[in-house]
Amino acid sequence: MASTPGRNLTPLFDPASVAVVGASDDPAKYGHAIAAQALRAPGRRPVHLVNRRGGTVLGRTTSPSVAAIGEPVDLVVLSVPGEGFEAAVDDALAGGARALVAITAGFAETGAAGLERQHAITARVRDAGAVLVGPNCLGIADNTTALHLASGTFAPGGIALLSQSGNLALELQLRLAPHGSGFSRFVSLGNQADVTLVDLVDDCARHEGTSAIAVYAEDFGDGRAFAEAAATAGKPVVLLTAGRGTASARSAQSHTGALTTSADVVAAACRDAGVHLVATPREMATVLAALGIQERRPGRRTAIFTDGGGHGAIAADAAEAAGLDVPELGEAAQARLRGVLWQQSAVGNPVDLAGMGEQDPGSYATTVDALLTTDEVDTVLLTGYFGGYAASEGGLGDGGADLAEGEVRAAWEIVRAHAGRPKPLVVQSMYPASPSCRILADAGIPVFGATEDAARALAALTVDDPAGPAGIPPLPPPSAEVRDPGYHSLRALLGAAGLRFPAARQVTDEAELLSAAAEFEGPYVLKALHLLHKSDAGGVALRLPDRAALLAAYREMHTRLGAPAYSVEAMADLSDGVELIVGVNRDPRFGPVAMVGLGGILTETLHDVAFALAPVPPTRAERLLRGLRTAGLLAGARGRPAVELTAAAEAVARITEVAAAHPEIAELEVNPLLVRPDGALALDARAVLA
Repeated sequence: MASTPGRNLTPLFDPASVAVVGASDDPAKYGHAIAAQALRAPGRRPVHLVNRRGGTVLGRTTSPSVAAIGEPVDLVVLSVPGEGFEAAVDDALAGGARALVAITAGFAETGAAGLERQHAITARVRDAGAVLVGPNCLGIADNTTALHLASGTFAPGGIALLSQSGNLALELQLRLAPHGSGFSRFVSLGNQADVTLVDLVDDCARHEGTSAIAVYAEDFGDGRAFAEAAATAGKPVVLLTAGRGTASARSAQSHTGALTTSADVVAAACRDAGVHLVATPREMATVLAALGIQERRPGRRTAIFTDGGGHGAIAADAAEAAGLDVPELGEAAQARLRGVLWQQSAVGNPVDLAGMGEQDPGSYATTVDALLTTDEVDTVLLTGYFGGYAASEGGLGDGGADLAEGEVRAAWEIVRAHAGRPKPLVVQSMYPASPSCRILADAGIPVFGATEDAARALAALTVDDPAGPAGIPPLPPPSAEVRDPGYHSLRALLGAAGLRFPAARQVTDEAELLSAAAEFEGPYVLKALHLLHKSDAGGVALRLPDRAALLAAYREMHTRLGAPAYSVEAMADLSDGVELIVGVNRDPRFGPVAMVGLGGILTETLHDVAFALAPVPPTRAERLLRGLRTAGLLAGARGRPAVELTAAAEAVARITEVAAAHPEIAELEVNPLLVRPDGALALDARAVLA
């Protein structure tokens, strides 16, 4: 089922009353856990327990059905055997339910028959004007409205967790607890038969009690709609997903399709939507902890500050691996640091106290203050022993009371310094639970025990572009359906959109060949048509100097391949040019996905490509091209002139606009796109219909 933007989910998260169908005294049944949780806040709303046998559950009298309750029930949780599910849905709707949470499994996840059954139930729910979470889910919770309808308990906080895994929710809670973070909401997504991930992201974006949205999803449903919702949420969205492998590319028929994996698509969508993409629950907790207590700021220049060379070097590597820059500090910044540190301290970056902390713990604070003040860095990472002097175990706290007291004072000074200069500041400590580190954490300075976590948290607090992420481009309205994906038909389609090609004529015999050659001067190119990969099959002959050479090449190629038609083209001037590939592959979840990169015969060898959801506007296309590893070729290398990058970006925009406007095209590719100092010229194109 498609999402419906702006759906009213109030009956789901703040119902006037609740009924648990399938409530049980048997601890082995899920209906027992849900019923026990529902009764945690009996004063907030009426809670009705329903068991078809009647009697009591958890000491409360049950009703045999929702209808038998005798008053309308806003939200009904269904934890019943699969064979009785449809009847339970009908009973709930008859009892006035405006929202249902379906724990019951056995639907789309079981195959075609289960999917058909799921569609029928969902249609009944929607026809009644109600909403349904699930089926095959583990429940929901909303700490802001005292709604507890999941088996576990969730510490209150500002994070809305939308997850396809219950155990992951438990792990995330354990990892967030040391940072004092908790949850506003929890929703087990289940099969998303009615209420989708997109619906929930939209609603959480409007929810005042939610400050960040965490998502674990294996099936996005409409991935493009998810990216659009995340891009406009106005709150951080952190995504953990699985199954981003290469299997989806195995059947692709173009270079673009073969090189585009699910991981590429998800990463491109997240980048353009401003979603924080993470790989593990630990990384998700790290990013959420940082985003929950500091604001994001532009700039990735990072100062590494340590009290030991080893920690500094490791932290510098971790920072760069996380996408941060660790520049050498300029003379002005170094001079200021020399004024507060002793002679043997290193001031280049990493900045190393070199033992001064043991003489004067206050040097931690004065150094942090100096680094936060300088305009040469945007963020600061403090790493190493800080916290050890005041630690009760393992540190020097037991034998160095003066050092411990000094370190605590330094912690308060760091808090004051950071409060006046809101640059991102993150701390890694060997003793993250020490009193000094707790002072920092309680004041909103994230503290981590692992260097890589601190670096990742700091990266999450930075913004590449002050203007924000690129956003998700709207899809153009569909154009007239393409029925002929042939080479010359595709040239005509792209040419009408403004893409330039060399002169060309389609021929089927020698007479047409010679007639076509008379229309423009050589050198010529000859291509065998109706071959998807012409070069691989020996179906392309280049630099044919005259008509005689063209005719000889035609006879040889036709004898060998017997193609039904050929293309005679003017040979382009390849000097001072760079060959690019521009393609669009239609992803089943995210729609048209564009790929740009180094083209020609080296495309799959070098794999220097970048991805974005299509269509790609010219400004975005230019950024993608500048981000390639081989972008130096476009700017001119080893005495070659720079190519016309603006023309290349315009060509990318036109190709991706055409592909996005034709949903019947599964794969479209221009390879090579020749970019020269005087413009861009498409030398070959291919398309595969869905």
